[in-house]
Amino acid sequence: MAYRQGNRDQQTLLPPSIEDYVPADAPVRAYDAMIETMDLAAMGFAWDPHAVGNSRYHPQSMLKLLVYGYSYGIRSSRKLERECHYNLSFIWLIGGLKPDHKTIAEFRRLNKSPLQQVIRRCARICIDLNLIDGNILFLDGTRLRANASIDRSWTVRKCQDALAELDQRVEQLLDSCEATDQSEADQSSLVHLEQALADQQTLKSRIEAVMARLEAEGKASLNTTDADCVRIHSRQGSHAGYTGQIVVDDAYGLIVSSDVVSENNDCKQFANQLEQANAVLDGPCQTACADAGYADYETLSAVDREQTDVIVPPQKPTSEEAAGNPFDKSHFAYDEQADCFLCPEGHRLTCKGVDTKNHCHSYYAGSVCRTCQYFGRCTTNRLHGRKVRRYAFEELRTSLEDRYRQPDAQAIFARRKMRVEHPFGHFKRNLGAGHFLLRGLAGVRAEMSVLAGCFNIRRMISLLGVVGMVTVLGKYPAK
Repeated sequence: MAYRQGNRDQQTLLPPSIEDYVPADAPVRAYDAMIETMDLAAMGFAWDPHAVGNSRYHPQSMLKLLVYGYSYGIRSSRKLERECHYNLSFIWLIGGLKPDHKTIAEFRRLNKSPLQQVIRRCARICIDLNLIDGNILFLDGTRLRANASIDRSWTVRKCQDALAELDQRVEQLLDSCEATDQSEADQSSLVHLEQALADQQTLKSRIEAVMARLEAEGKASLNTTDADCVRIHSRQGSHAGYTGQIVVDDAYGLIVSSDVVSENNDCKQFANQLEQANAVLDGPCQTACADAGYADYETLSAVDREQTDVIVPPQKPTSEEAAGNPFDKSHFAYDEQADCFLCPEGHRLTCKGVDTKNHCHSYYAGSVCRTCQYFGRCTTNRLHGRKVRRYAFEELRTSLEDRYRQPDAQAIFARRKMRVEHPFGHFKRNLGAGHFLLRGLAGVRAEMSVLAGCFNIRRMISLLGVVGMVTVLGKYPAK
């Protein structure tokens, strides 16, 4: 059998220009065309072609480098620098420029706010191309690791324990210094003890400063590496991180808006995230759908349900058995004026307590239940009788649960996973972006925006093709 072998000494005639290295249907051309449509000045980039001084890399070239690198899971500034030297698509994209890793990192650090506009610009293009119709939107969040260690997270209790331990160490060091001063004054060990004492005092001052900041800001915890991150509980355990948020359109699964919040859950994010998406759409959507993690009824009450149909399942859905139970809460009538419930037998349940943890009032029938013919089936409590809870925003809770159970709402909710879970899977599995590189809310929001923009561009390539996308985007001047 004959084998093909390479020859490194073989002389070849290379293309006369960098342009000829990349074919017309190469995906990199779609990324180039998308960034070309973006108005850098409007996005907030510091761009002045008439500024004096040493020449700098054009921000458009640097933005192309970041977006294209992120779309293939290359986020490290050192790896991006290497690609600029050896990867033909990167060489073509930025015209043979070779910025070093410090320049790349500095560009990303200094342009956090402009980078947050990447997803907005991509979404606006998709709206113009009728790829986002804005009728049905899906919301979801995911936990992402911060560029910080959980060991750097401090609570008031942790500070108190550390200070108590330091006080004990300082006392031991003082005793050692005194003993050494008396018996070994001429030896060098006293110098080491004094230095150790100074180090302990410095550490104590830092911990006291952290504790004072916790008490002043009213935070449960504070990470000294990244002050904006919080303790995240996920399948991988507890770690320092953030919760990433996206809003996805139902038509083709494109992302409308993205955000990152310093929270461990999604419960208070529905209204805020929907408002950001509506700002991109320049109007309210017809339907907004999310999972039970967003079922915070105080937050949902801020949504104008006359404009937007809200589909959110309850956190504790009522079972079919309970619905068919003649003694279920649904068969108890509430009298708003008298603030009491009436059971099916006509007995009155009055308010006897407030549960601040679950945000509800408790109503009891009392000893009258013992004389009821259904005692033992409705309740077995001989002292307080039947108990019924009425939660805050009870009418909204009931209304949303009834809406969620309707067949058309079930059909919409069934599409939620297919649409909104896909981008998160792409970020974490394909791009390896299960953690952030930058610190602080501004930095992580910039990274999330770039990741969301990368997803939209790749999705547009699948829908339009590279040549079709380049042709269409060529009709859009920079805005």
